[in-house]
Amino acid sequence: MFLLRLGIFLAFLALIYLSQRFWFVGSWQWIGAIQRSNLKNGFQILWYVALLTVLAGFLDPMLGHALSKIAGGKWITAVTRIWLVASFFGFFAVKLVGIIGWISGAGATLISSKHAAFDPARRTFFRYAAYLAGSVPFVAATYGFATGRLKYRVERVDVPIEGLPKELDGMKIVQLSDIHIGDFMPREEVRRAVQMANGLNADLAVVTGDFVSSEYDPLEDCITELSRLRAPLGTWGCNGNHEIYADAEDSAQQLFEQHGMKLLRQENIALEHQGGEFNLIGVDYQRDHMTRGPRGPMLQNIEHLVSREMPNILLSHNPNSFHRAAELGIELSLAGHTHGGQVKVEIVEHSITPARLITDFVAGLYHLPMGNHNSSNGNGRKAFLYVNRGLGTFGMPVRIGVPPEITLLTLRAA
Repeated sequence: MFLLRLGIFLAFLALIYLSQRFWFVGSWQWIGAIQRSNLKNGFQILWYVALLTVLAGFLDPMLGHALSKIAGGKWITAVTRIWLVASFFGFFAVKLVGIIGWISGAGATLISSKHAAFDPARRTFFRYAAYLAGSVPFVAATYGFATGRLKYRVERVDVPIEGLPKELDGMKIVQLSDIHIGDFMPREEVRRAVQMANGLNADLAVVTGDFVSSEYDPLEDCITELSRLRAPLGTWGCNGNHEIYADAEDSAQQLFEQHGMKLLRQENIALEHQGGEFNLIGVDYQRDHMTRGPRGPMLQNIEHLVSREMPNILLSHNPNSFHRAAELGIELSLAGHTHGGQVKVEIVEHSITPARLITDFVAGLYHLPMGNHNSSNGNGRKAFLYVNRGLGTFGMPVRIGVPPEITLLTLRAA
């Protein structure tokens, strides 16, 4: 496993190097063709500044995020990451057009003479096609930063739960997740999302983790804005993995309590809606291979929190806990964590997103058979998971094909 991961990492570095070499060598050659010396010198200085900026942004995580800690450093790293992603896909787009052009030329050579196979018009067409294809990722990244990451979308989802008490049929839950308040998710935007959520008139409000990205982000501002959520059954939440990174799990819990909310940490509470009861469970981030620190089985030692007398709803930031939740007989799990991948490309009715590298549960509603194979607890019933795409971003402040989400879930008797 170690050798496989090392091989993947080295292959990734090689591809990054090739893509950056393509763009920087090409731009240096373009600058070299400029006749005016003053203009050429100016562009050469900009070339060196750009190269050093990209190197600094790429190496920042390996250097303890030193660049991110200085004034304006987060913007530099953000621009660098946007460039790296856009230039990576732009490089492959240009090369793909080049391969298609080569195949076209080779095919023409096979069916005609060498002289006839040379077609200046075809060469010109593929050159401009390469320019167009290479520019598309840059345009998409610019849109994803300027507009896409702040276009909140309300997703309305019915969850059919077998055996749901008639009193709970129609109960509405509004879910927010992955706020990541900070430079690219200002407090005003959190407030706007909360106002939109309040307009849905839900019975219960939940927030499934990742209030911040790091210890430098304003946790208190985020939770203060979340305290504006209004629902008759209150606002409840759980911690995410970034609360671990920011050493903010306890602080988040205290701030929730100060504002009249409750952060559930390996806890449960029975809530009543129109005479029907349900069991709400919340857990801290369930560690997996993506998180440093001790790891054990998912949802370890929470069996005693699961009710056999009423439906269970679990708040667990990591959607990979769903398999274990289904085994435990938990009817509905609510998660986040993935951001839906932040970038999604549709190719021949197949979605390609980086989130698939860490989970099978990328975004939306999923179901599994309830109970384990060695018991009859499930009796053919289904357990459901809903994965919220989140509000904020991490890594690069871009969303392409994955709009930020406010979810309104309605429980239905199956």
